[in-house]
Amino acid sequence: MKQGGRAAREPSSHRFDTAPQAPGLAARQAAARLLAAVVDARTPLDGLTDNEHGHPQYRALDGRDRALVRAILVTALRYRMTIAGLLARRLEKPLPANATTLSHILHVAAAQILFLDVPDSAAVDLAVTHAKADPRTARFSGLVNGVLRALVRAKDTELPQALAATADAPAWFSDRLRNAYGDEVARAILAMHRLEAPVDFTVKADPALWAERFGGIVLPTGTVRVEKLHAPVPELPGFAEGSWWVQDAAAALPARLLGDIAGKRVADLCAAPGGKTAQLVLAGAKVTAVDTSKSRLTRLRQNLDRLGMSAEVVQSDLFDYTPGELFDAVLLDAPCSSTGTIRRHPDVPWTKTPADIEKLAGLQRRLLEKAAMLVKPGGCIVFSNCSLDPLEGEELHRDFLAEGADVADDPIRPGEVPGIGPFVTVQGSLRTTPNGFDLGNPAISGLDGFFAARFRKKP
Repeated sequence: MKQGGRAAREPSSHRFDTAPQAPGLAARQAAARLLAAVVDARTPLDGLTDNEHGHPQYRALDGRDRALVRAILVTALRYRMTIAGLLARRLEKPLPANATTLSHILHVAAAQILFLDVPDSAAVDLAVTHAKADPRTARFSGLVNGVLRALVRAKDTELPQALAATADAPAWFSDRLRNAYGDEVARAILAMHRLEAPVDFTVKADPALWAERFGGIVLPTGTVRVEKLHAPVPELPGFAEGSWWVQDAAAALPARLLGDIAGKRVADLCAAPGGKTAQLVLAGAKVTAVDTSKSRLTRLRQNLDRLGMSAEVVQSDLFDYTPGELFDAVLLDAPCSSTGTIRRHPDVPWTKTPADIEKLAGLQRRLLEKAAMLVKPGGCIVFSNCSLDPLEGEELHRDFLAEGADVADDPIRPGEVPGIGPFVTVQGSLRTTPNGFDLGNPAISGLDGFFAARFRKKP
């Protein structure tokens, strides 16, 4: 399609009227604006779509349109490279580098045409109207119309081939996956990232009962899994009674690596929002939950209150934290790149960079050194994070052991926690990936990517 004319420059200060000119237009405008915030400004999607503190253009929408915007954004990010490739085939030449607004309008429409249950005509017409309404893209409305109508005609024949041939991730991330896991596993991980994640529950007791009530299954590790929820979480049976909490199957494993902690003093470091804190309390420990964020600790307290649990809650920068007495055990689930959660958060590879991973790995190393200082001689330290990158996991584990004079490795054994055998490495650490737990149906298979290692404080 001809692109005629020069793309208008897009100063960051530019604003335009967001009042809907046609039914559904405001939602598409919000979707394109938020996609720009993710891809161009590396802004996390969850913050943008928070119902109380999110982007104003998102909060101005009603509940139905918010759900549509969220669906468009998640889809556009999951399939970003596939969408880009199919759009490029419809263009006579690439869009100018400064035509980002035009690109986002096309991606929002293409996500609907290719993957969502939206009439093709509505997706095309609203994209054209959107382009006309924005001074930066008005001259390209004909291009938008032609490209998208051509995409509609070709999607049935070209989409399957494009999906098979495309890695839907930025090149830096695909390359790191291949280097870490090899081509076959990397492809399997990327394939799982295209799918919506199932919902996992950690239950206080009787997983089989709750699996039956939810219409789900019990995983080998004891987590209850449901493919999709048919009601909001607060409306599910057992929520008000505090019978369970939502927690990915992989995220539920690190706390269990501490072993028998009944009656012991255990610190949960970087604790919010509190899923692991709840596990430690349920296991009978006397728990101190430490986190630097006041708002996140408020959420942790609310979660514990609902569950009928209590713990000492401390707001502190971990580097400034000095307890009155050393702990018997410490769990450090460290802040990380979150690349293990892309199935749930498809914005992650578009908002993080290799430099972020290196910086976070350095922070994790310092946090682990601090965690070791909080444990009694002979005490246990479990380090974990939800990253797929070896720099934040296997390499950090190796380097910490090589240089940490006061700690020793305490290898994880395949049989000590039910179901973890496939995830225990030859080095005695724990490594889960999104292609794990193959249950025959991809929609209900998999789990977050997690790394965990265990250490013992030397006497």
